[in-house]
Formats: sequence, C-alpha cells, structure tokens
Amino acid sequence: MIPGSDLPKAFTDRMKKDLGDESGSFLRSYFDEAKKGLRINTLKTDLKTSKIITSGLGSVPWEEQGYYYGGSDTPGRSPLHSAGAYYIQEPSAMAPVAMLDVHPGMCVLDLCAAPGGKSTQIASYLNGKGLLISNEPVSDRATILSRNIERMGIKNAVVISHDPDFLCGRFAASFDRILVDAPCSGEGMFRKEPRALEEWSLENVSMCASRQERILDAAASMLKPGGRLVYSTCTFSKEENELQIKSFLESHPDYHPVDCAIPEGVRSQTVFETKPETASGSKPGTASPAGIFRIWPQDGGGEGHFFAVLRRDGELKADSYGYFGAQEPGLSNKQKQGIAPFIEFLSETVADGEIRDHLDSPKELFMLGKKLCLRPEGGLIMLSGCRVLRAGLELGEIKKDRFIPSHAFALALGPADVLRAAELSADGVMVTHYLNGQTISAGDLDNEASTGSMLTKNDPAAGDDGWILVTVSGISLGWAKASKGILKNHYPKGLRINYQ
Repeated sequence: MIPGSDLPKAFTDRMKKDLGDESGSFLRSYFDEAKKGLRINTLKTDLKTSKIITSGLGSVPWEEQGYYYGGSDTPGRSPLHSAGAYYIQEPSAMAPVAMLDVHPGMCVLDLCAAPGGKSTQIASYLNGKGLLISNEPVSDRATILSRNIERMGIKNAVVISHDPDFLCGRFAASFDRILVDAPCSGEGMFRKEPRALEEWSLENVSMCASRQERILDAAASMLKPGGRLVYSTCTFSKEENELQIKSFLESHPDYHPVDCAIPEGVRSQTVFETKPETASGSKPGTASPAGIFRIWPQDGGGEGHFFAVLRRDGELKADSYGYFGAQEPGLSNKQKQGIAPFIEFLSETVADGEIRDHLDSPKELFMLGKKLCLRPEGGLIMLSGCRVLRAGLELGEIKKDRFIPSHAFALALGPADVLRAAELSADGVMVTHYLNGQTISAGDLDNEASTGSMLTKNDPAAGDDGWILVTVSGISLGWAKASKGILKNHYPKGLRINYQ
C-alpha cells in the first residue's frame, strides 16, 4: 500500500473540515517517508560515544538528545542498541516528556507507559535521583516495558501493571509529575503501522475518547498540588485532544494550562473560544492557547503529536520533591543472614565506589520474590497488593549457596564499577558472537586486539576465573564467566541476535 493512498474517507473528510486550507498539505504528507528518530541514553553513554552514534544526523528541536535518521539505516541491529546506548523513538513522541519539566529527586508517574520510550526518557532527566513509577495496564505490553527499562540501565524505576482507577485509590496527591500518554486511535501512526490504519473507525475514536476521560480523571487525583501533568496522544481528532482537555479543565477547576516556551516545529493550539461573562460576572470559559500544543506531519518534524501541559493549583518546592508514602520494608534478619554469597560476589567482582557503597549496605537491599534487589534512591513504594514486574535494580538470585547476577545488574554497571571487564569492538566479530550466545576465548580477544577487543584486569588479586562484565564502546552488554581462559556466555537466550 502506498502511504496516503487508502486513508478512510471518514478520516479525510474530518481532517478537511478541521484543517480547511491546510488539509491538502496534511493529506499529502502521508505520501512522504515516515520520520524516524533515536534518543541518546545519557545514563549509559558518554559524550564521545554519543558523537560517534549521532555523526551526520539531524537534531530533533524539542529534545536535546534526540536525532533524526533515515534511509536504509537499521540502528536496532547495532550492538550499541543492545547495550542501551540509545532508544529508537519517533521524533514527535519525544516532545511531551521534554515539556514535563522533570528534575532529579522528583517522584514521577508514567501512567500508560508501554513500550517505554517516554519512561526511559523521564529516567534520563531524573539521572538516577528520585523515583519513577512506570505503569502499563496490559500485561504483555508491561513485559516489553520492563525489558526496555532494563536495557537502558535504569536503577530507580518500579514497573507495575494496573488499571489507573486502582492506582488513584492508592496514590492520592503522591507525584511531582505525571505523564498521561493516553491510548488513542493512533492516526499519527498511519505511515508507520498499517495495523493502525486497518483498525481505525469513528466508533474507535469515540471509544478512545471515553477511555481517555476516565484515565485523566484518575491521574488528576494523584498529582501533588503545584505539580505538573502532561497529557499526550499520537492522534489528530479534536475529540481525543482539544475537546478532551476542554472537558477536563471544566470539571477540574484546580487545573490550568501552563504558559510554556514553544519549541521550533511545535504549534500552540486554542482549547476553546472565549465566552462572554455572565450576568453574575463569572467566566464559564476563556481562551487557553498557552500550554496546548500540536506537532503536525506536514511541518516535517515527526509523525504528529498532541500534548497539553497542565498545572495543579498550589505550591511545589524543590525541598518537597519525592515520594513520601508508605515504604517497602528492607531485608528481614533471616534474609540478611542468607546473602553471604552476594557479599562474596561483591568482593570478587565489584570495584570500590559509589555503587559498591550502596550494595554493601543491607538497608538498601530488599527481596522481590526470589530476586535480590537494590532500593531506588528516591525510596520504594509499598509493593504489597501491586502487580510488580520490576522494582529498583534487580541484582540476581542466590541458588545453592551461589549468587547468580542478573542481566539487569550488568546493564546498570560500567567498566569502572567492576574489577574485570571484557571490552569488545563495536565493529568486530566477537561482539556479534557474544550477542548470539557464543563462547569467547581469551585467544579470540587477542586475535581481535587490533580492533579494540581486550580483557582488562583492574585488580590482579581478583584471579583469572569469575564473573566479568562484557562491554562495547565502554557500555555494558552483559555478563560472562571466565573459566580456564574461556569466557562462558551469560547473555540471556531470549535476547540473542543472529547476525547471519
């Protein structure tokens, strides 16, 4: 199907009515190639590697770490993508989080978070400080979300799967920032996903609008006074966008649009027209262009997004950032006695430093099922009664008096955090072998030394055998276990890539 050739008539008729003279350029945009983008993960990628990844790419105007790519590029097949150096994200989808105004130390809720582009973007703004709650009601999508949180090396997130109505009963006025990237009719995805086009109907638009209203109502009660909420969709219908916000503001008088600077390529929108004052002097409605935005595909910046930046009445100061609700307890006395294999692992594998200091403290640890985990620096919500897929940093399991480190633990570390690391060349053969689950020998590394692969020993006393962090361009990929000159591969089977 040629993009733009089979758009539903009801859709094109509506857009002609809504856009008037500009509808022609809008509809012609569906014949253009879809916009593609990636966002650098500052939690794992230094400036040098970032410049290598983004060389020759154009910048996304509303996100400092966002870049356009195109043509036949396939960045999802790169070892650096597997390492979490960047996230592939549609360019206009980066705008809502950029306008959320997230600062380190905040407690942030991403209410409809899968597949994780916006959650991982929020995490980069938090920079490891504070707490991110990423919620996805659909269980299969929540699993994908959890994997992306893991890949990006995020240590201060909790991934849960609940209906928003459940959460609002538990987290009243708890969050400094809330993102509602609402499920929508997906009209901005027509060029990229044929399924969105096949499933579209006016009835589906109305169904989405009804669901969005319920989600927004739930979110409203969970924001702290003085906090900021951003509502966004990747669709074009006013029913799901401007009219949705109009209805929300009328039913929530303590919420108001925020007068924000408008980035290049973003348009300010009017929610509803100014109405005259009534005889009693009250104002039933006013024009509110500030804080309501659109990105249109005909402008060339992305596939299209709507977002509204709203503030709740009150005052939120920096010293009141964070989560102050009931906290999940740490290790019991019995559990503390059982973590000796983990303590031994630390002494043999993890270098002295800030991360080691946190790991050495039993009060920073807790159990999630059979998994030993590290508490987020921003605290940890009470997990009892929640469907939790991930909480803080999963460290690993103790099996038969041995500690088996998790893949998430590896991805949250860097070469300086461990005693030994095997650095693989991004352009070499060994990295593709590793990602395919193959065993690597010390001789293989020696043969590829000219391309940058090497085994580094930060502490000779650590011995020849034991756990080794595998890295590419200085970014962690996973674990290997050295034994008699062989690096046994511990890259998860479900993530392995066949480059043949």
